[in-house]
Amino acid sequence: MSTTLGEEIKDWVISILIAVVLAFFIRYFVVELYMVEGPSMRPTLVNGERLVVNKFIYRFKQPVRGEIIVFKFPSDPSRDFIKRVIAIPGDTIEIKDGRVFVNGQLLNETYILEKTRGSYPLATVPAGHIFVMGDNRNNSEDSRFADVGFVPYDLIKGKAVVVFWPLDQMKSLP
Repeated sequence: MSTTLGEEIKDWVISILIAVVLAFFIRYFVVELYMVEGPSMRPTLVNGERLVVNKFIYRFKQPVRGEIIVFKFPSDPSRDFIKRVIAIPGDTIEIKDGRVFVNGQLLNETYILEKTRGSYPLATVPAGHIFVMGDNRNNSEDSRFADVGFVPYDLIKGKAVVVFWPLDQMKSLP
C-alpha cells in the first residue's frame, strides 16, 4: 500500500511540530544551555564555557549553600548572572578582614584564589531570598552591591549542573 505525497507531507509536518513543541518544553521548563560571560566565577567557571542549567530543580527544593545558580539580574531582568549561593533565608552573613562568615562561622572556601577585599556588615538573609557571590570575589558584581542585593527566589532560573564545552573542560558542578 503506497502513501500519497499529501499524506507523507502531513506526516513530516506533524513530526516537525512535535519536535518543536518538545524542544520548546525542554528549553523553557527542564534544562537550558548558558555561556559563561566574564571572569566573576573564576577559577570554577571561565569565560566562554558552556553550561547545562537545570531549570526545574527549584520547583521541588530550595537552593542550598554552595550551589552555582543562574538568576535574572535584579536591576535588569533581561540579563542573566551566574553566582554561588553563599547564604540562604535566615542565615546571617558578614564579611570582615577579607573573610566570609555565615551564621558566625568562617566559610571554608577552597574554590577562591585570593582574599576578599572590602567588608559587608552583619545582615540576615530575608525569607524568600539568597545571598550570592562570585568565586572571583574581587571581580564580581554580587549580593554585596545594591544593584544585586539579596536575590529573590522568583528571579532564580536554575542550578548550573554541568560544563559541557569545551570538551576538555567537561565537568559536573557542586
